[in-house]
Amino acid sequence: MRVKKAIFVLNINGYQPEITELTFPLFRKYAQKIGADFNIITERKFPNNDIEYERLQAYTLGENYDWNYFFDADTLIHPELFDVTTYLNKNTVLHSGVDRADLRWTFDEYFLRDGRNIGSCNWFTVASNWCLDLWKPPEDLTEEEIVSRICLTNFERLHGVPARHLVIDFITSRNVARYGLKVTTFADMLKALGRETENYFFHEYTVPKQSKVERIKKILKMWKLDLPDNSLAHEVPEIVV
Repeated sequence: MRVKKAIFVLNINGYQPEITELTFPLFRKYAQKIGADFNIITERKFPNNDIEYERLQAYTLGENYDWNYFFDADTLIHPELFDVTTYLNKNTVLHSGVDRADLRWTFDEYFLRDGRNIGSCNWFTVASNWCLDLWKPPEDLTEEEIVSRICLTNFERLHGVPARHLVIDFITSRNVARYGLKVTTFADMLKALGRETENYFFHEYTVPKQSKVERIKKILKMWKLDLPDNSLAHEVPEIVV
C-alpha cells in the first residue's frame, strides 16, 4: 500500500509573492522527490482568529495522509533534503528544534504535569496521522488568553515580533504536554545519522521582508541553484485548500 504524504504551507491572501516565487519551486521539487502532495492552504477556517490559526487546519486535513509536513512559506529547502519520515516513528513528532517552554510561556497544569519543558518550533514540523493532536485547536482558551501567556524574548522584542506570531508555537507546545506526544528534532536526527554538519534549510523569522528576499537569493546562489524554476508546477500534485 502506498504511503500517502503531504506538504502543507500557508498562503492566505497571497503571502509575499516575491518570497514564495523563490521558495515554492523547492517545495514542489521536494514533494516530487518524496512522493507527496503539495497542499497550499488559502482559505480561512478560523475567520475570527489571527491568520496564524489557519495552521491548525492540519488537524483535519492531515487525516487523509500517513505523514504530514508543515513548512513556513518563507522556508528555503535544499534539494538534497532526504525524506525524514524514513527515520521517524509514526508515534513521534518532528520539530526543527525545541525551545525551553518555561522561557516562552506561562505554564498551566498540562505543562506542569508533563514536566518535559518542550517549546515547539513550528517553521518545520512533521507528524503522522497518529499524532494529529499536535494541531488540535484549543477548546478551553481564547486567542487573547493564549497571547497573554506568551513571553517574548528580548531578541524578539527588539525585532518587533508580535506575540500573536507565536500563538501556534504555544498551542502545539501545550498539545505536546496535554496529549503526551513524543517529540524529536531534526538536529537530533542528523546527529543520529552522523550528518550533523549538513545544512538543508534557511529560515529566519525576525528578518524584514526585503532583507529576507535578498538573503534567500544569496543562499540560492551559495547553493548554486538557478531559481525560480516552476517546471514542476504541473507535475506535482498540488491542492489548494
